[in-house]
Amino acid sequence: MPQQTSPRPGLERNRVGVTDLLKGVIEMAPDLPSMARHAPGMVLRSPDMTKTIGSIFANLAAKHPDRPFVRFEGSTLTYGEANREVNRYAAVLAERGVGVGDVVAILAENSDTDLLVILAAVKLGAVAGMLNYNQHGAVIDHSMKLLDAKVLIRDPRCTAAWETMSPERHPEHVLDFAALAEAAADKPDVDPAVTATLPASTTAFYIFTSGTTGLPKASLMSHNRWLANYSGIGGLAVRLRPSDTLYVPLPMYHNNALSVSLGAVLAGGACIAIGRKFSASRFWDDVIANRATAFCYIGELCRYLLAQPAKPVDRAHAVRVIVGNGMRPEIWEEFAQRFGIDRIVEFYGASELNLAFVNAFNAKRTAGFCPLPYKVVEYDADGSPRRDADGRLRPVPKGEPGLLIAQISARVPLDGYTDDAETERKVIRDAFKPGDAYFNSGDLVRQQGFLHIAFVDRLGDTFRWKGENVATTEVEAAVAGDDAVGQAVVYGVEIHGCDGRAGMAAITVRAGAAIDGKALADRLYADLPAYALPLFLREVSEIEATTTFKNRKVELREEGFADTGDDRVWVLAGKTEGYVPFYPEYPAEVAAAKAPR
Repeated sequence: MPQQTSPRPGLERNRVGVTDLLKGVIEMAPDLPSMARHAPGMVLRSPDMTKTIGSIFANLAAKHPDRPFVRFEGSTLTYGEANREVNRYAAVLAERGVGVGDVVAILAENSDTDLLVILAAVKLGAVAGMLNYNQHGAVIDHSMKLLDAKVLIRDPRCTAAWETMSPERHPEHVLDFAALAEAAADKPDVDPAVTATLPASTTAFYIFTSGTTGLPKASLMSHNRWLANYSGIGGLAVRLRPSDTLYVPLPMYHNNALSVSLGAVLAGGACIAIGRKFSASRFWDDVIANRATAFCYIGELCRYLLAQPAKPVDRAHAVRVIVGNGMRPEIWEEFAQRFGIDRIVEFYGASELNLAFVNAFNAKRTAGFCPLPYKVVEYDADGSPRRDADGRLRPVPKGEPGLLIAQISARVPLDGYTDDAETERKVIRDAFKPGDAYFNSGDLVRQQGFLHIAFVDRLGDTFRWKGENVATTEVEAAVAGDDAVGQAVVYGVEIHGCDGRAGMAAITVRAGAAIDGKALADRLYADLPAYALPLFLREVSEIEATTTFKNRKVELREEGFADTGDDRVWVLAGKTEGYVPFYPEYPAEVAAAKAPR
C-alpha cells in the first residue's frame, strides 16, 4: 500500500472552488493588459525562437534606459547603466575565450555585481554555473568538475569555499570582482552581436541541487524554460508594474531568485533590490530602505518573520505582493494579516522539473495551478512510484496524498541534469501506456481541484530544510567520518512550527569509544553546509544493512526524536557548545529560530 502521511492542519480538506477562481479573475482586472502581452508566451514558446534572457534585458535597456533596474546597499543602477556594465563584463569574458555553450562559474554572495556577471554570461550564450558558496572541499571540487568552466568569477567574500577548492579544479581564467572591474574598465559597452541570434533552447544556467548520490547535481535551465517562469509566474501571476521594486533576500544561486524573481522583474520592467543575506530582525527595515513593493520568500523566511516581536515596521512598508514557495497553510492568513500582504503568489517547482504550479488566482493555502500535463500517483515507502499488476501507475483519488509526476513531451521538454545517467534515473517510462515518459518530482502533493495542488512533503533520500534539498548520503558520510561513529543513517524529521524536515542521524558508537559532542559538531560544521547539519543524533545499538534497510529508515523517520525508547539523543546547540543531551525545550527553540546558536 502507499505510504500514509498524517494530514496537516488546514491542508487535508482545503479545496479550490469556482468562487476562488472568480474572485481571482476580478482582482486581475487592472493587470489584464499586461497579462495579455505575456499570455502568448505560455502557448507559443518555441525552442527555436531568438528570445533569451539577454535579449529581453537588452531590449528593456534600449527602451527605458533611465528606469531603475537594480538596487544594492544604497546604490542604484538604471537599466541603461546596468546594460553597459554587463556588456563590458561580457567583453572581458569573450576576450578569455567564452562563447556559446561555454561555462562561466560564479562563486559569489548576493550583490549587484553577481547579477551583472550572470547577465554577461547569458548574453554571450554561455552558461552561468551558479556555485553554492556553502559548499566546501570535496563537495565544491565535485561541483567544479561538473561545470568544467572556462572562467571562474569569484567574490572575495566567499573565502571559505574558495580556499578549500583544490587548485587543480581552478579553470584557466580566475578573476575576483576587483580584477573583473579593472579588466572591464576600457572595454566596449555595446551589446554582443551574438545575443540577438541565440535560440531559446540555449542553456542559461546550471543550478546545483542535492541528489541521492550524496553529491550535488547540476540541473540545466534553458532560456526556453526560464521564459516559462518569465511569462507564467512573472507576467501572469506576480504581475509587477514598472514602478514596482522586488526585494530579493534569497541567494542568487537559487531558482527562486534567479528565475522566478528576475523573471518577474523583467516581465514587468521593474526594479530588483538585492539583499546580501537574509536577516529576520532587519528584514522590514531593508524592505523600506529599498522602497520595495514586493519580495520573494521561502517558507522558513516567513516563519522567522512571524517569530520576531511585533514592531511598527511590520506595516510601515509598501509591499503588496510576495512570491515564493513553502508558505505553510497554518500561517498563511496570519502572515498576510500581520504584515498587510494583499497577494501571496505561492508556487511549486524544482530546478530540474519541467513544469511549475503558481497561485495566479490568489487563492488561499495552495501551491497554485498548472495547465500542463501531470499526474498524482500511488507510491511506495521509499518514494518510488508504485506499479500495479500490469506494470502501470495508478492515480490517487483527488484529495489524497500522492507522488507528483510530470509528463515529458515535445511541448514540455525536460532539460534534466548535466549527467545523462542522473536524468534517466528520474524518468519514469511506460507509466500509463507504452512509450510515454514522466519525470519523478520526488514530492508528495495533494490535488485541490481546478488543476491546483498543495505541497505535502519531500520523498525519497533527500529532504528539505531551510529551503535546501539535503542529500542524506552526503551527511551520512560526514557523520560516519568521526572516529567514534561506526555507522550512520540520516533522515528528516518534522518539528512542530517548522517548514520541511530537520536532519537527524541514527548512529552506532564504536566499541570503547564515546561521542564528543563538541568535536563532532566542529567536524560537521567544517564539512557540511549549515542547512545540512543534523540537529538530532540518536545512538542506536545497530543499524540494519539488509535488503530492508530502506524500510528501517522509514521507521526511524516516523519515530523521530520523541519515540526513541532508551536510546540516547543529542541535539545541536550551536558552534560554541556543539551537541548536547536532548532537552524538552529544544524543538520549540528551533521553531523560534533560537537554536542552534
